[in-house]
Amino acid sequence: MFSTSALVVLTTLLTVFTPADAVWPQPQNLQTGTTPLKLSGSFDITISGSIHNAPSDLHQAVQDAKNFIKNDKLERLVVGRGSADSAAVKGAHTLSKLTLSLEKGAAVNSITSEAQKAPDLRDEAYTLTVPADGTGASITANSTLGLYRGLTTFTQLFFYHDGTTYLLNAPIQIEDSPAYPWRGLLLDTSRNFFPVGDLKRTLDAMSWNKMNQFHWHIVDSQSFPLQVPGYTELAAKGAYDSASVYSPKDVADVVSYAGARGIDVMVEVDTPGHTAVISQAHPEHIACAEATPWASFANEPPAGQLRLASPATTQFTSGLLAAVAKMFPSSLFSTGGDEINANCYTQDEETQKALNSTGQTFEQALDTFTQATHKAIRNVGKTPVVWEEMVLDHNVTLGNDTLVLVWISSDNVKAVVEKGFKLVHAASDYFYLDCGGGGWVGANPAGNSWCDPFKTWQHSYSFNPIANLTDDEAKLIMGGQHLLWAEQSGPQNLDPIVWPRAAASAELFWSNPSSGNISTAVDTALPRLHEHSYRMRQRGVNTINLQPEWCALRPGACDLTA
Repeated sequence: MFSTSALVVLTTLLTVFTPADAVWPQPQNLQTGTTPLKLSGSFDITISGSIHNAPSDLHQAVQDAKNFIKNDKLERLVVGRGSADSAAVKGAHTLSKLTLSLEKGAAVNSITSEAQKAPDLRDEAYTLTVPADGTGASITANSTLGLYRGLTTFTQLFFYHDGTTYLLNAPIQIEDSPAYPWRGLLLDTSRNFFPVGDLKRTLDAMSWNKMNQFHWHIVDSQSFPLQVPGYTELAAKGAYDSASVYSPKDVADVVSYAGARGIDVMVEVDTPGHTAVISQAHPEHIACAEATPWASFANEPPAGQLRLASPATTQFTSGLLAAVAKMFPSSLFSTGGDEINANCYTQDEETQKALNSTGQTFEQALDTFTQATHKAIRNVGKTPVVWEEMVLDHNVTLGNDTLVLVWISSDNVKAVVEKGFKLVHAASDYFYLDCGGGGWVGANPAGNSWCDPFKTWQHSYSFNPIANLTDDEAKLIMGGQHLLWAEQSGPQNLDPIVWPRAAASAELFWSNPSSGNISTAVDTALPRLHEHSYRMRQRGVNTINLQPEWCALRPGACDLTA
């Protein structure tokens, strides 16, 4: 028998942090009770018989969810790590099943095919119900992708202590859908190479955060690791070594793995800048290849840009982009367009000859080049995606459906949407994961990263996606993403530099916490993010600590006001 004081302590511990509060991202509508439930040793997840011929990736998602629930064994981050829950859980009802169902009339498609739809056509909504009496839990949705998101949430409801998997506050009722259709992560695999296994682990972590867009910046000036059918000489001469390549089979593997986890893979082949490495196989197409001093010809070494005024180079680039686009089923393809160095073209004799022979200005040649390359990818069913300079700095013709990534500064968002383009937030002042790591160029001992300071998860989380926008302009915001440019990153530090910081934008663009009091939102998010980070670590992702564990076990105790 507990004493009155012991019951008070137990009640306090149970209410300080509850299992539904460990869900990340926070559901749009969450209702909980106070009844404990423990998981049956024979617990099972079943797919409703009404889902005829359920796709294989849904079956695999079910198996993955069962494995997570069985193997996570995450003890609550409170003093005693859940030991105070034992008495409440001992006599609790037992939950023995979860059933997945699609709404009447919903199409039965694979998770992959649903995830690879255009962003604004993806249906990720779901309803999750966990009764307090131990009768079956349920997830319903209008798509298999919605069911997958619901499964992700369900696996985050549980904790483990002394052989028992349990939750504390049934009944749980969740009605959930994302605030924005684009919640992504960019990974640069050209400055340093990342093996496929690292990409898959990153995709796993993305899926646990309900992120749905992997922006694969696969090539750049430093290396060309992608083997492209019909253009294999680019990787043969441009990869760092024979092992640092992505074959068509590797690409298909990554795309398939991502799709089964509700993630679309958008590839980027940046043009016309950031293309120096192409000169290793095709010097005729590259202006100022490896020219020095490189800082006069490019934003980082080595210098080199496509000779965009050359019809032969335009034809070569169009063919290359179309060939790459055919490797990826996504409806999106990024042609880049950032950091074009004017001096490179001014100094390039071939470019000047071409401009003089046609009477074109540089901007007119860039427009011709952009229209041709965009036509090439549109012809294979892709919508172009570009960096903000294509809209703000250059006079080029872009289709109205072109998607624009704002990276230089969040201050530029307003100018882009005023031109009527849909936009993805990717601003360096909020979402660059490489900032604050120090300078990486040599012979510069006092140098820091250009985008200092380090972008904390709190700073990213505090971003307001529709700040200073009209209602009509706000409708053009598709979402946002974190970005890792890999000048100082590789497999050795991938996990800790990305996670759990990138989880901040995942929740920002799913739950839209910036619509309320952001200071309060950050404070209440921290305990959940601790739990989420520890759970990710249980699943094999090496997340970085956000605080001393003493603080993590005592939510609020390390606040400046505590």
